[in-house]
Amino acid sequence: MRTLPLTLLPLMLIACTDRQPDAPDVTVTPEFRPAQVGTLDAAEETHLIFMREEEKLARDVYLTLGKQYKDLKVFSRIDDAEQKHTDTMADMLLLYQIDDPSTSDKVGVFTGVDYGSYFTDKYNYLLAKAVDGLAALYVGAFIEELDMHDIAECPAVIQETYALGEYGCGLVQTDETQLTRAYESLIDGSASHLRAYVKAIEQIIGEGTYEAQYLPQDVVDSILGR
Repeated sequence: MRTLPLTLLPLMLIACTDRQPDAPDVTVTPEFRPAQVGTLDAAEETHLIFMREEEKLARDVYLTLGKQYKDLKVFSRIDDAEQKHTDTMADMLLLYQIDDPSTSDKVGVFTGVDYGSYFTDKYNYLLAKAVDGLAALYVGAFIEELDMHDIAECPAVIQETYALGEYGCGLVQTDETQLTRAYESLIDGSASHLRAYVKAIEQIIGEGTYEAQYLPQDVVDSILGR
């Protein structure tokens, strides 16, 4: 386990999004577990379990909004990538021999003992905000900002549930190579998705006018190349 000052988070997010996506190259099966894979501590395990369902949240919201707003093709393009993100988190759980909290692949159904109800509420809340096409695009952009934060730094709901110390959990805390690479790949993907949503939003509201919804504005501007 490593700990990094949280003041480095914006720089870490920017550094991750400056690279091309680099998905983990480990094929995970129950019979194959690389010798270099260690054991996760409680904070790392809790965070991985959480991210498994947060990636499913993104996929589920995009699938639902894609059906609701069929003219907004960005949702149908990105939901396939979010399926890969959910699969990546499932692979990491298998790699580290942790039970998968997600026992149903049904859209909008979250079964985790610790965070299933949290993601059910979040799913319903986000869909309720998507009252029209523009609002739906903003929901997509919000999810990507939230996702990048929650991958890199410990989500508030975990901090509220567990006493994880000053640095909490997430990419800033783990020193597990395979998990780090998976998280960095997810951040790269989320940055690409954010750019796609912002492009669609600014086609409606005007170029250069998007305001960050969750991450610091300077981090979002850097991701957008501004």
